[in-house]
Amino acid sequence: MNYRKKLVRFTSNRVWRTYTGGKILDQLENKNTPEDTHFPEDWIGSTTQAVNPDRGNIVEGISHATIGNDTIRFDELIALDPDYFLGKQHIKAFDVNPMLLVKFLDSSVRLHFQAHPTAEFAREHLNSNHGKAEGYYILDVREDITDPYVYVGFQHPPSRNAFKEMIETQNINAMEACFDKVPVKSGDCLYIPGGSPHAIGEGILMVEIMEPSDLAVRFEFTKAGYTMPEEARFMKRGLDFCMDVFDFSALSVPEAIKKFYQQPKLERHYSEHSFQETLIDEKVTDKFRVKKSTISETIDKSEKDFYIGIIVAGECSITIGNETTKLKKLDRFFCPAGIDVATISTELGVEILECYPPKVQ
Repeated sequence: MNYRKKLVRFTSNRVWRTYTGGKILDQLENKNTPEDTHFPEDWIGSTTQAVNPDRGNIVEGISHATIGNDTIRFDELIALDPDYFLGKQHIKAFDVNPMLLVKFLDSSVRLHFQAHPTAEFAREHLNSNHGKAEGYYILDVREDITDPYVYVGFQHPPSRNAFKEMIETQNINAMEACFDKVPVKSGDCLYIPGGSPHAIGEGILMVEIMEPSDLAVRFEFTKAGYTMPEEARFMKRGLDFCMDVFDFSALSVPEAIKKFYQQPKLERHYSEHSFQETLIDEKVTDKFRVKKSTISETIDKSEKDFYIGIIVAGECSITIGNETTKLKKLDRFFCPAGIDVATISTELGVEILECYPPKVQ
């Protein structure tokens, strides 16, 4: 397989989840009858296997990469030449682990109330090097949704004992009363650290960037007519064990906005009218980085690190060596660390969300 000096594309990689959505993802795939189902996510550049106890022996979550006419599992592609795809410094620090997982998430219902462990908790208690800190980039909101929102952090924190009782009795109204809606709109970027109780509101299409794990404490058991098995609720542990995951700090809505929302910061100018902004950097988290390039002409782009790119507005073509790839809105790709320069051309403008691994110190 000739993989050098080529942009890597991804095939559709829909993953079963306990909630419903995915109609917009169906539309992207040109399905005849787009609909909301239990496949509301598309995992992008994933070397992470989904944790779905109810799915039997089905293995899902690992992305397949396309280079020219060849298609191969993404983890197998990386293994062909780790230094080229991920970079020598990254390999030295993290081996062949890309250290991030990127998803499209298209919700038709409010997601389950949940929280994710921090990396420190996962290392100490779960035999995992990864927790599940998350970044959100809001792409769009469905037309029938008038007040798009997320729940994040407790605005009205319960006592530990009261919260445990809410979970045991599945008192969803009491759980929901612990939160106020935190408004979101297209273009917003949030960072949700491990331990933060949260739920994504209905009708939101987003890019989710996270640590490469599928660890979650889901304290709401039933959604869209499906009740998850007990082993899927508490990371195969018990509720008492999982109570230590939650951050019970009180956060007003303004405090939540200040804590979780990320304001773009100018990173560099490519030219007079084209630039790159940082959304989530190493000052926010050491788990991953997120940037966005806004380009209005032809520029040459060089990076030291690999990144997963998603066209969030407009369209462009990317030329690497003798190969040119045309990309439209919501197309996604992987740019290996070994690419010296990529020439990006656009006539009407393009915005590219760029998801990077942790910065190697």
